[in-house]
Amino acid sequence: MIRQTPRHRVFISFHHDDEAYKDFFVRMMGDDIVDESVSDGDIDDENLPTETVRQHIRDRFIREATVTVVLIGSRTWQRKHVDWEIGSSLRETRRNSRCGLLGILLPSHSDFGSQTYNPRLIPPRLSDNCDGNDPYAFIYNWPNDQRTSDIRNWIHRAFNRRDGTPPNNARQQYRNNRGGDYSRGWQN
Repeated sequence: MIRQTPRHRVFISFHHDDEAYKDFFVRMMGDDIVDESVSDGDIDDENLPTETVRQHIRDRFIREATVTVVLIGSRTWQRKHVDWEIGSSLRETRRNSRCGLLGILLPSHSDFGSQTYNPRLIPPRLSDNCDGNDPYAFIYNWPNDQRTSDIRNWIHRAFNRRDGTPPNNARQQYRNNRGGDYSRGWQN
């Protein structure tokens, strides 16, 4: 079979509660992607300054990626590492090019299966980039039929958009994980 879209280097951002989905995603996509994600224990952030952790995420893990996929579960919007990973993916530096960006709502998310989603239940930096007539990023539902061709197309679309519409990376980065009531989501 001839590949319709090129193979992309993909960084997968996720909440550790959703690691089974991340592992399944990597297995499901197989040779269609090169997984550039952080594995558990790759960064000891307990002993490093915040800025060093952010730099490690970007320079050691996202550096080779061309697209960042955010797996969105019920608490993903609360996680500082997800925020940092999205922010690092959107930054263009001398050493690193900007990544394309997309989100995938997991079945554990309250808006899974809907045509719309509550932007307060999405990581804020991702939500900021899904607005307007020409958004930088798009959010999709986890494919129940596990059609990798759809996901390949989503990834390729994000890759193609990375040099078009400029991303919105103006939001202040999380210093800590967010708490709060899931039903209320993040607050400005």
